[in-house]
Amino acid sequence: MNALLSHWLLATPIWLIGIFLFAGMLAFAWLGIRLRRRRDRAAGGKIDKDDAQEGLIVSAVMGLLALLVGFTFSLALDRYDARRMGVLEEANTIGTTYLRSQMVDAPYRQRLSSMLSQYADNRIAVAQLSPGPKLTELLARNDQLITDLWTETVAAWPSLKHYDFSSSYLDTMNAMIDMDATRRAARRAHVPAEVFLLLFIYQFVAAGVIGYVLVGERGRQTAAFLFALFGLSLLLVIDLDRPTDGGIIVSQQPMLDLQAMIRANPPPTFDRFNGTRTAVPPD
Repeated sequence: MNALLSHWLLATPIWLIGIFLFAGMLAFAWLGIRLRRRRDRAAGGKIDKDDAQEGLIVSAVMGLLALLVGFTFSLALDRYDARRMGVLEEANTIGTTYLRSQMVDAPYRQRLSSMLSQYADNRIAVAQLSPGPKLTELLARNDQLITDLWTETVAAWPSLKHYDFSSSYLDTMNAMIDMDATRRAARRAHVPAEVFLLLFIYQFVAAGVIGYVLVGERGRQTAAFLFALFGLSLLLVIDLDRPTDGGIIVSQQPMLDLQAMIRANPPPTFDRFNGTRTAVPPD
């Protein structure tokens, strides 16, 4: 049940979820109106002393619903921020690794630079795809590139270990590989499906209560406004919780900037001052 609901929330178009949500709210509101009319007919038009408490009931129901939506919005926003920061951190890590790779001896330098460029391109493509066969293929390519990068680093280590920056280079390469796991975990992190299930149920129940309590033309207008307000708020939370679909997605601009930097600065770019170095005479 949990897996089915999670898949439905992630795979179903947001407009279709909106139709289901508002249709359910209207159905429960209609049920509340019918119950109110039946009660009024049974009372024969007399004013019940309990009517004075209906305003308190509506306030309590709406207050609790607002609290639940706000709590869920906070959960979804935290996960969105984690994905957004992951993009920036990974772009910085790949960029640093690329720059430090220019100090590695040939031929490892050229091969590492080429693989890092391919890795950055693949990471951008992975971040923009929804789950499916194409994403599975790119993730397999991603894992292969990580293996190749580390294999090339191992091959370069005998010529690299004598330099002072060798340890920091390994740290940067390890950090870049670790960011892959970090971003995968952030992509899989969602608001628990049980929280959304509770929100849907409570939203429907609240619609029934509002339909029962708010009567008359003005009451129906107020009810419609409340339905739209809380329904749109819940749809916003669902949209925010989706990594790649919907109107609110994490910008890949830091990775795109990195991609442009790597393409504009191939390895030969960093050799242009080598001929100007002044040789230091031996003692």
